[in-house]
Amino acid sequence: MKILTFAAITLLPTLLWSAPVRADQAAIQQLLETRACAGCDLSHADLSQQHLIGADLRGADLRQANLSEANLEGADLTGANLEGANLTGAYLTNASLSDANLSGINLSYAQLYHVDVSGATMQNITLTGANIYGTGISVGGD
Repeated sequence: MKILTFAAITLLPTLLWSAPVRADQAAIQQLLETRACAGCDLSHADLSQQHLIGADLRGADLRQANLSEANLEGADLTGANLEGANLTGAYLTNASLSDANLSGINLSYAQLYHVDVSGATMQNITLTGANIYGTGISVGGD
């Protein structure tokens, strides 16, 4: 009995630590059906190749979300947390990312035309091959 208890105590933290993180499926369904999910928890969601034109994602938690090749034209992501999100090849024309957390996001090969990034936190962004026009993102220091 002592061995069983010891094994359970020893293995439980390992199992809990390695459990996969899943996105809130109800929030994903709401977004896909209504294009409105302000304040939703969409962290770790797979939204790749989704058509989210004009979506209301104000204040949404999109940490570590996969938005690769998603169409976010005209989407409102004001105040959203996109830390570590993958937006490779995404379309963001006329989107609002004002006051959003964009730290660590991957914007490789993304299309960013006239995107509002005022007040956004931007550190360690990957911009390889991105097309940026009329957007307040520049490469350099100071």
